Amino acid sequence: MRLSTGLLTTLALAAPLAARAQDAPLRPDQAAFRALYQELVETDTSVTTGSCTALADKIEVRLRAAGYGDGQITRFSVPDYPKEGGIVVVLPGTSKTLKPLLLLGHLDVVVAKREDWTRDPYKLIEENGYFYGRGTSDMKAMDAIWIDAMTRFKAQGYRPKRAIKLALTCGEEGGSPFNGAEWLTKNRPDLIDAAFALNEGGGGRTDGKGKVLTAGMHVGEKAVAQFKVETTNPGGHSSVPIRDNAIYELADALARIRDLEFPLRMSPTTQAFFARAGAARGDDLGEAMVALSKDPTDKAAEAIVNTDRSYHSMLRTTCVATRLEGGHADNALPQRAAANINCRVFPGDTVEGVQAALVAAINDPKVKVTARPGRGPLAKPPPLDPKVIGPAEKLVAKYYPGATLVPTMSTGATDGIFLEAIGIPSYGPPGTFGDPDGNGTHGLNERLAVRALYTGRELLTELVKIYADAD
Repeated sequence: MRLSTGLLTTLALAAPLAARAQDAPLRPDQAAFRALYQELVETDTSVTTGSCTALADKIEVRLRAAGYGDGQITRFSVPDYPKEGGIVVVLPGTSKTLKPLLLLGHLDVVVAKREDWTRDPYKLIEENGYFYGRGTSDMKAMDAIWIDAMTRFKAQGYRPKRAIKLALTCGEEGGSPFNGAEWLTKNRPDLIDAAFALNEGGGGRTDGKGKVLTAGMHVGEKAVAQFKVETTNPGGHSSVPIRDNAIYELADALARIRDLEFPLRMSPTTQAFFARAGAARGDDLGEAMVALSKDPTDKAAEAIVNTDRSYHSMLRTTCVATRLEGGHADNALPQRAAANINCRVFPGDTVEGVQAALVAAINDPKVKVTARPGRGPLAKPPPLDPKVIGPAEKLVAKYYPGATLVPTMSTGATDGIFLEAIGIPSYGPPGTFGDPDGNGTHGLNERLAVRALYTGRELLTELVKIYADAD
């Protein structure tokens, strides 16, 4: 169903460069940008059936057409993972002393199965004010914005003070041992050396009806830790069952992990988030968020805030069972059962501390808890730098009047952890926005609001130029 003209008017942005109204024709530059976005979404870059290298090839063609040459474009890959290659491009700056600005993006997407989706996940479909397709939100919208900005800057002859670097990598979504951002930090740190980086994790959040309530500035994130919880047993014939069963013991252990609640934690980023985001809501939940930011020991406020699953996660380390395996035959008692436990570790907590908490919660010496290889180093939150936050606040006021910019700690995981490990602070700027239901990211029928894409393009392009020209 089409939105009414009255509703469109209500949702329209006041900024002069704001996105088009939904039914207005595209400007030539917007049409070219949409074609770029479509090419990215319709190029399968999942680890099972796709290729980041193939998409990087297409991006290189666009960059060269804009005027970038061999000295400004670097391709990278490793022989063992030829489909997971990436690309780095540099727009030189005029200053010999200012460090560059880095734009980071991952090309890979979570696997999507056609039989599960309502629409073809690898076709860009515009419907009822949304773009549908795998990667429309995570994170080919930002990739398209970065590529579009770099090609337009070159074509316009723009010469920033700081060099602007764009690194597009593969492997962020997992499924392969190769991660392009990690590889760059370990093998070619010179290519991506920068004063700071702009990455995913920011954005904004609507009220579910199109109104943008808050715009997020991603400042820090949780770290990923994985554990294997395993039970073993001599087994036997299934015709003679006993209570001492590896699967039952694992089930008991998982029930205790389900009920494990890690203590509330606050960081400067999350404290600022709950204070500002809560004040912007104007409801009971918002009041509780503000109260909790002032007094983290307020149990009544915590109980209210915990009713929002994303806010609950932002307040603590969390662990959840994500995979199961067990048994060896249909007619035999199980000799082994195991589960993967995926934990998101709050900054300041340790992997060892989380493992100890799991062991204590299970409280069964027959259950073995083993730390699995991690995704990367523990996150190092960047500072709440006014030189980074300030320009973003001004542009949020311009493009999303009435919305509040809030520093946000990501409960997911980004490649920013690899940059921060070598001294490059990573921030996720505002720009696009999502709905409270998550917009199908990592799930079925992923989508992004049409208005979010075009408005995000304008905001982020302007923000990049401000940072690139700042002393």
